[in-house]
Amino acid sequence: MAHARRKFYDLHQSNGSEIAAQALVIIGRLYEVERQTESMGPDERWRIRQTKAKPIMNRYRQWLTLQRQRATNGTAIAKALDYSLKRWDALARYVDDGRVAIDNNHIENRIRPVAQGRKAWLFAGSLRAGERAAAVMTLIQTAKLNGHDPYAYLKDILTRLPTHPNSRIDELLPHNWKPEVAEPADDSAPLPHLEHAAG
Repeated sequence: MAHARRKFYDLHQSNGSEIAAQALVIIGRLYEVERQTESMGPDERWRIRQTKAKPIMNRYRQWLTLQRQRATNGTAIAKALDYSLKRWDALARYVDDGRVAIDNNHIENRIRPVAQGRKAWLFAGSLRAGERAAAVMTLIQTAKLNGHDPYAYLKDILTRLPTHPNSRIDELLPHNWKPEVAEPADDSAPLPHLEHAAG
């Protein structure tokens, strides 16, 4: 949905298209429904989407189809309309599943570092070096997704690997990992009272 919205947004920014502006208003209503369901569980989110978002989506599809019939082939507005119509099943999928997000922005933001580094990584040195780099980057990103500090995670597992049993290697994967490092001493705690024997 974010990509479909972007097509209309760019068109509206470049030439003030009224049709693009109308599409942005409709899509905005869909995102407003999503904001209302942010803290809900999947079942409740699904119910809200069925009562609020689904009717908007149905009218939106009819509107897109009508606008496309009026648009001249090859024009920018025709291309923006076609983008949504050709991907309609994917765009509307989220309405019928409370577990699915309205767009994939969250994932795209997570993979952006990979996309940005793609050209630089062409020069990893060898195929084997590229595979190793990919494995390390996968561990780092997966650690982040699991709420871990990547530096602390890598430092801990690299320290443990030489003595960790191979049969339990899955314990060191980001989704299973529990740090083995002892809690740091609390410097603010009062020191125990020491009594010195008189002598």
